[in-house]
Amino acid sequence: MACALDVSTQSTVVSVYATSKVTSAPFDNKLVLAARDDAAAFIATDGQWRGARLESALDYLRRTQPKLHASDLELAQAILVQ
Repeated sequence: MACALDVSTQSTVVSVYATSKVTSAPFDNKLVLAARDDAAAFIATDGQWRGARLESALDYLRRTQPKLHASDLELAQAILVQ
């Protein structure tokens, strides 16, 4: 019984880890990480201030993740928390 529980727990941990890597992968890019300050300013100004680094990061994310349906604000928030 204990062995079955260990295998089940390991499987869950591996699955969660793999999922987190897939969803955070595009945000690990240097271009996106460099846009954190711009993302913070964008959020703080309710989208009024759009820096060049943020614009580049948003363009990169949309080109490389075509199935990613998120607003600029949602993407800026995701950039900021990475």
